[in-house]
Amino acid sequence: MKGKAFYATGRRKNSVARVWIRPGKGDYKVNGQELLEYFRRATLKTIIEEPLEELELLGKFDVEATMKGGGLSGQAGALRLGISRALLLYDEELRPSLRKHGFLTRDARIKERKKYGQPGARKRFQFSKR
Repeated sequence: MKGKAFYATGRRKNSVARVWIRPGKGDYKVNGQELLEYFRRATLKTIIEEPLEELELLGKFDVEATMKGGGLSGQAGALRLGISRALLLYDEELRPSLRKHGFLTRDARIKERKKYGQPGARKRFQFSKR
C-alpha cells in the first residue's frame, strides 16, 4: 500500500485493534486476511464499514489492521473505533459527523467478574428455606 498512513487504536470488550488507513481503493487486510475471510459474517462487515459509509468515503481508503483478544463481535467494534479515530487524523473536520453517529465513543461495557460463593456474576444458587 502506498501513500501516507494514518494509525489509530480501537478497543472493545477484550479486543484491541491496531489500524492503519491509507488513501486507496477500499481493500481490507485483517491479520493478513481479507475482511470477510476473517470475520465471516456480513453483519460484522457492515458494522466495520459504518464510519466510512456515513462519510461517503467507502472505497477511498485501504484499511490494514492487526487484531488481538476477544471474540469476533468485540473485534469488529474495536476495528470500527480504530477506523473512526484514524479518519480524524486524516481530517479533523470529520469530528462532528463521526461524533453525531457515535463512532468516537469507546463502548466501555466489559464482562462483569464472577463473585465468590455463586455460580456467576449475578446468578445465585437456588434458595431453599427448608
